[in-house]
Amino acid sequence: MNTPGTLKRQLSLRTATALVVGEVIAVGIFLTPAGMAKSLGSPILVLMVWLGMGAMALCGALCYGELAARFPEAGGGYVYLREAYGRPLAFVYGWMAFLVMDPGLTAALAVGLASYAGYSLSLSAAGTKALAVAVIVLVAAANIRGVRLGAWLVRWLTALKLGLLAFVVFWGFALQLGDWSNFTPFLERPADSVPLIAALAGGMVGAFFSFGGWWDLSKLAGEVRNPARTLPKAMTYGVVIVTLVYILTSAVFMYLVPVDRVTSGETFAAQAGEVLFGRAGGQVFSMIVIVAVLGSLVAVVMSAPRVYFAMARDGLFIPAVASLHPRFATPARAIALQAVLSSLLVLLGSFNQIVSYFIFVVVIFIALTVAALFVLPRKEQVAAQYLTPGYPLTPLAFLLLIFFLLVLLGSNNPRQSALGVGVVAMGLPAYYLIFRRRLISNKNAKRGPAS
Repeated sequence: MNTPGTLKRQLSLRTATALVVGEVIAVGIFLTPAGMAKSLGSPILVLMVWLGMGAMALCGALCYGELAARFPEAGGGYVYLREAYGRPLAFVYGWMAFLVMDPGLTAALAVGLASYAGYSLSLSAAGTKALAVAVIVLVAAANIRGVRLGAWLVRWLTALKLGLLAFVVFWGFALQLGDWSNFTPFLERPADSVPLIAALAGGMVGAFFSFGGWWDLSKLAGEVRNPARTLPKAMTYGVVIVTLVYILTSAVFMYLVPVDRVTSGETFAAQAGEVLFGRAGGQVFSMIVIVAVLGSLVAVVMSAPRVYFAMARDGLFIPAVASLHPRFATPARAIALQAVLSSLLVLLGSFNQIVSYFIFVVVIFIALTVAALFVLPRKEQVAAQYLTPGYPLTPLAFLLLIFFLLVLLGSNNPRQSALGVGVVAMGLPAYYLIFRRRLISNKNAKRGPAS
């Protein structure tokens, strides 16, 4: 499998939008509303947080849309960081994505899916891990088999996910299974509520991570048809759809279960399931969660390996990973590497703690990516393709909110944040000692001996 080749542009606007929605809406939709409702204590504040974070994600999506229009190639954030700040920073981003975030997130999704399936199938701990690894391998194999197959899975899983959530909302409201008094008082907060600033801060952090992943579509820019038009539209449509789904799902949960009965995200979803479907509520909700998480897993496995593929083509990763499969024209080795690392993390069972150490750094990289709009020259030819609406206010608003989020994350756990930054920074010595030397040697070899 030593085919250099080029990626084929096969992904339509519908598939690209499904990728955004499919990756973002996962198990968080069943867990985050509980914490928000409990701490905020007011339906209007829950609505404001969802709208605020939706607006923030939309600002970021519009900014990523311009970057994708400028550089419509595989790699997403890695490419934008490389063009704006140079190879060292881009390499550090890829270093973190390959070794920590991508396999860690894949492992977390697979184990989450297997845990809900295990609840229904009464699997042991070993059986749950085996199922998680099997799901990773099957999803990776489907993505190696071809972009069309992966895209088909994403589209149908996203459609099924949205259909099931729409049914939950309709079933709850149409059959009047809840109580409208659960929304009162609509504006005032209970006397025993968490202080407002702390509640808003916690709600914003939870909502931000519930929106996490909309930026990953840019990693597939090399396979999207008419990327300058399709990518901005897909990210915009995707964020808007996700925001509406989160608002409606939170509303029906609060309609079904009084806030004062909320103890945790898991029990909140279980209580809502009982009201909706009786004793079988837990089983039904488990199936809905499995569909939601599987859709997110397929999208992650499809998008993440394009970063390692782009790095390899730049000479900053294992050279063989730059090859496409001769028959399927997919970055098969990059996909396989991610699957192997993810499976190892599942077997080791320590991925959740590992990933938590690098959340702070991920947010920093997102901020640096959007800030690239101020670093890169705004060339005339870009204007003919796509420019960020409201520039420069749109990226400034996004960066302001990201700064606030970083302050919250850093102050909440400074040791964890600092350790994550330190570990990621260790990628710089690897770049200068290994890959930069290799790049210089390759350049010298091409020049040949002096005449």
